This record gives sequence, C-alpha cells and structure tokens, in this order.
Amino acid sequence: MQTREVDATAVRSLLAAAVAAPSIHNTQPWRFGLDPDSRSVEVWADRGRPLPMTDPDLRAQHLSVGAAVFNLRVAAAHLGWEPIVGLLPAADDPDLLARVQLARPAANGPSTLGGLYEAIERRHTSRMPFTGRPVPEPVVSQMITAARAEGARLDVPDIMGTRRLLQLTQAAEARNASHSARTAEARTRLTAPGRDTPYGIPVTALGARDASGRIPMRDFTGRLPVPYLPALHFERHAQVALLWTSWDQREDWLRAGQALQRVLLTATVHGVRTSMLHQAMEWLDLRAAMGGSRQPCSPQLLIRFGYGPEGGRTPRAAAHATPRPALGPEPAASDARAVPSD
Repeated sequence: MQTREVDATAVRSLLAAAVAAPSIHNTQPWRFGLDPDSRSVEVWADRGRPLPMTDPDLRAQHLSVGAAVFNLRVAAAHLGWEPIVGLLPAADDPDLLARVQLARPAANGPSTLGGLYEAIERRHTSRMPFTGRPVPEPVVSQMITAARAEGARLDVPDIMGTRRLLQLTQAAEARNASHSARTAEARTRLTAPGRDTPYGIPVTALGARDASGRIPMRDFTGRLPVPYLPALHFERHAQVALLWTSWDQREDWLRAGQALQRVLLTATVHGVRTSMLHQAMEWLDLRAAMGGSRQPCSPQLLIRFGYGPEGGRTPRAAAHATPRPALGPEPAASDARAVPSD
C-alpha cells in the first residue's frame, strides 16, 4: 500500500482525535508539533494549566496525555498508517512526552486500532445514574484485555471489593470537601453557562449527586448553590474497575493513560457508559489502600461503568501543529476555538 501524505487534512483529523481524549478537570494539558522529516507527531506536556493541589506530581497530567496519544494512534490506523510510539523520546526535553511516527502499514494488514475510531467522537463521561443492568462478562473481559494490551491491568472486583473502593473514594471526596485550597482549585475549573472558554467543566455537564451517598461523584461546586445538580438515586450495585500498573514512573503513567483510553473506547463500542473516580488517587495513603494486598501495585484510576444516559459534552480547544525545525522551538499550543467533545 502506498503511504499517504501527511497533509493538512490528515493532520487536522489526527489532532481532532487527540484532543477528544479525557483529561483531568478538562485541563487538556497537551501541545502538538509536527516533524515532517520523520513523519511524526510530537506531543508535549503543557505546563500552563497546572493543578498543584490535585496533581502535584503531574501523574494525572501524564495519564491525560497518554489518552491523547492513544487517540492519535487510533486515528493514524484509521487513516492507513501503522503508528509507532516512542515514550519520553528525548532525555534532554522532559516536556516531550511522546513521538508518534506515521509509518507504512504492517505487511500483515492494517492495525485493528482503526476499528475504535468511530468511538472517539461517541465517548463522553457520564456523571448520571446508570440503570444497574450488569455489563455482560464478555464485554468486561474485552475491557480487561484492552488494558493489558497497553501494559496495564484492570481489576473488576466483587460486591465487597466494590464497596471497599467506593468507601475509599468517599473518604477522599470528604477530605477534598474540607480542604479549602483543593475546593478552590476545583471550583476554578467549573465554567458557568455562556462563558466563552474551551477549558474546564461546564456546570451543565456535572450531572447529578447520588441521593444515597453510595457513589461519590466529584463535587466541583463546594458549598455554592448550583441549581443544575439535583440529587438522584444512582444504581444500587455499581460496577467499577481499578486501573493499575506494576510500577509508578512517568512512562508507566503514560502507558496507563493509553490503557485508560483503550478501555473507554472499547466500552463505548459496546454501548457502555463510563465515568472516572480519581479522588482517592489524590491522597497518598488512600491511593495505596486502593491497591489492597496486590504487590507491586500502583493504582492509577477507578472507572465506573454501566448502561445509562449519554454524558454531557465538554468543550475542547481546537489544536494545530506546525512543522518543527531541526533546532526544535516550542511546538504550537492549542488555539482558543472551542469545539464540543467529551
């Protein structure tokens, strides 16, 4: 097969897929550059949108960028390339987190990743109650396999294990609510209706609160009176999955981010809704407790999944990438045009 050109249309498709990835508090902490000589898209961390209280070690930022890298891979495969990924490719440039080379398709046929492409646009975080109908075991098995394919693990606990993980998450949510600096930081990521910004979480996308208190959805509002947050009864028996890695270095975080997105897209293909519970990962003792007796185990995220309404869309900043000269100036940042996603 002849290798297609890396033209403007292809680059727009690649980056539109990349920025549709989920990110911590919708910070979209990524920037993109194009190296035409190596036919590569380079992905940098954008340190201009930090969360010093929520994510002091930038672990969640790496997860977010890893999810964007996976979407790049899916879009590249859909367009006919075999994406070759190098993580942390430059020792002298710590902000360069990944390089995705657009290589010729493999001799044994195109990558199966392209089959997830249509799910990128359909995947949205759902913060609403699910029906409680169990997701069939074959679908759960595919989600587990998806995580393993990216070098991570996905554990789906029984009822007692689920209760333990949700209780730890609830404890983290209570700590966050009583911590004024963390509450203030979360509130800065909340956007009011009509506010012209492509970042943050719109109030209308927050969803409901669980009237029973069993499922601890993150409260971005603190004690502010927000009429968009009714208390509803969530599913009595939630289904959750713990995403974890054996080690806890920057490369592990990037791999976990790719695993996360592969799991989410796999779930979306099967009509399964997802939301992410990150609160316990923000406290060292609670994060360690989430791993239980597994050794070694570095918990990265708790995923809630099930059947229910589609989640509200959150905005995205439309991205662009410019050719990167040999000396490598800073890549172009995402521009400020808002597009709907997540």
